[in-house]
Amino acid sequence: MKSIILKSSLSTVVGMLASLSFSSPAFTADAPASSTFTELQFERGESLYRQQCATCHGAELDSAAAPELIGVTFRKSWSRLGANVGELFNRISTSMPPSDPGSLSESQSLDVLAYVLGRNNVLEGTESLKNDYNYLSAIPLSRGDEVLDSAATFIEGIYGTEPRGTGPSFQELLAASANSQDWLYHNQNYQGTRYSELLEIDTGNAADLEQVCAYQLNTNATMQTGPIVYRGVMYVTNATHTAAINAATCQRIWSYDWEPKDRMVWGNNRGVAIRDGYVIRGTADGYLLALDSANGNLLWARQVADPWLGETFTMPPMIYEDMILIGPAGSENAISGWVGAFSIDNGELLWKFLTVPEAAAGGGASWGNPENIPLGGGAVWTPLSMDLESGELYAAVTNPAPDLPAYLRPGENLYTNNIIALDVRSGELNWHKALVPNDDHDWDLTQVSPVLKAGVDNVSRDFVATVGKDGILRGLDKQTHEILYETPVTTILNAEVPVTQEGVFACPGVYGGVLWSGPAYHPEEKLLIASSIDYCAQFTAAENVEYIPGQLYMGGAVRPDQEAQTGWLTAMDAETGEVRWRYHSSTPMVSAVTTTAGGLVISGELTGNLLLMDAASGALLNSIDTGAPVGGGIVTYEVDGRQYIATNSGNAMLTFQTGTESSRTGSIIIYALPED
Repeated sequence: MKSIILKSSLSTVVGMLASLSFSSPAFTADAPASSTFTELQFERGESLYRQQCATCHGAELDSAAAPELIGVTFRKSWSRLGANVGELFNRISTSMPPSDPGSLSESQSLDVLAYVLGRNNVLEGTESLKNDYNYLSAIPLSRGDEVLDSAATFIEGIYGTEPRGTGPSFQELLAASANSQDWLYHNQNYQGTRYSELLEIDTGNAADLEQVCAYQLNTNATMQTGPIVYRGVMYVTNATHTAAINAATCQRIWSYDWEPKDRMVWGNNRGVAIRDGYVIRGTADGYLLALDSANGNLLWARQVADPWLGETFTMPPMIYEDMILIGPAGSENAISGWVGAFSIDNGELLWKFLTVPEAAAGGGASWGNPENIPLGGGAVWTPLSMDLESGELYAAVTNPAPDLPAYLRPGENLYTNNIIALDVRSGELNWHKALVPNDDHDWDLTQVSPVLKAGVDNVSRDFVATVGKDGILRGLDKQTHEILYETPVTTILNAEVPVTQEGVFACPGVYGGVLWSGPAYHPEEKLLIASSIDYCAQFTAAENVEYIPGQLYMGGAVRPDQEAQTGWLTAMDAETGEVRWRYHSSTPMVSAVTTTAGGLVISGELTGNLLLMDAASGALLNSIDTGAPVGGGIVTYEVDGRQYIATNSGNAMLTFQTGTESSRTGSIIIYALPED
């Protein structure tokens, strides 16, 4: 079935509980309370504004004598990285009015801020604004009734839109699984095996690794990037930074820093995709952009996701033929999710599959809606995978919204927490499989890889591995869509007990199971190996839910259990799901897993350790302290005949305070055997 684009106006429902304190990937910092300012504070602010501000900014906040304080431009200006409501308050309190800066008291400055916010569609609450930077910074402004115009947001590079750089060709991308010299896609190849045939580093010498070099990204932004390597050049990212470095020396070749043009939603980024000189990535303010692999020049940028609805790009894109394949994160903001294909030449939309069409329409056969509330979800924020022979594209569609009160949306809630198989050229739905229907724990399906072929990958049938935040790895037959096995990779408790207003203690918590790093496959040992988080939480549904466009729409509260927050690395037989060995970490594990023909399993911990293990036995061969948490991509490749291993190291996941958080800027660290 081909999806169509649906639009609906959603009414606001009052009473949201927003007592969550989460960070990436699914949430930002502390969510704002539902109360913002009172009617009395707004009225005091209006009076002060007319006395102190109207002469310059105008009675309607739109005078040309000074910057406008109302409208789309103003709201965009104070919804970006480093420019938010907290900074706006600082500007008011320290520099206004210009004739007597700082003369307003703290309470007067807050009153003026309340008036400005109220005039810009921020809803009135039950408590007054307070002078707390984090609290104020978390208040999102609303764009208003305007809709995204992707044509109007197009930016053409000043040096043209054609890259000077070359490669890899599409044929090289198709053959990536047989090319272990490079690492051409986030999960190594379209099938997502994360396996390298390199042999130089093996079980006998893994303990001899030494650091070769490090590249500092000069920011404390979260480090979740998955490096891409082509012919000795490595591409890495964070929220706004993209760099090409020498993959053997860490010397910077070029770097590009994106200046956000719109509201920033979540500041995570997990990497680029490359083809024929194009370096493609998404941004937190909803842009796709293309850089020239030769020099980092911007070729083009186009806003294709709407941050004012809560859409944002965190996932690494995929390039197939001339299409960029990507979807937005933001289920918790009640977006209407989608997977889209965009032209590599200019970012124009080629096709779009809507992942929650019934929710966008207000309900349907699989989305009962007894109280007529806004519905949404179905974001996509982890790597896509493919069956190249059939031309099927696989996506892990994530949770429904509101997240916790499933009784307000009875039914399967299609296509949330489904694996969907799309025709890669048309976006038509070939088939789907619901794995966590009517989810009430925010248990996103997060992975749809590796994709294994009978007679090719040392398995007896065609299947795909799927796993998510519910902590269960499943083998799914691609022909019959039968679930072959279900293997827990973390603690499971009270999974079948519904979340109610009275609350329920369940495992995993909202940040449990497997997040943005999927399983790796080791063909010789016929193993799937997955990293995971082990912790529990108290889930409570709200009595009422409140929908505000672009804001968290959890419909309840989640209070993590602080007593035990650990992690696992689980290796299981790929065909039977039988656990072969497990490694228990003292901290949650979110980093990538990579396997090699040298008999290695490589992963990392939030302790900061890079782990090298024997694939056959799980024996720990080497543990290298990188100096900061390891929570992103780990890759291996070859330059001039020498094998390297690269990992990121930095503030990977601030949700869990492990005691290893580092003020050091995020870095890429490269290791190899001694040259002699």
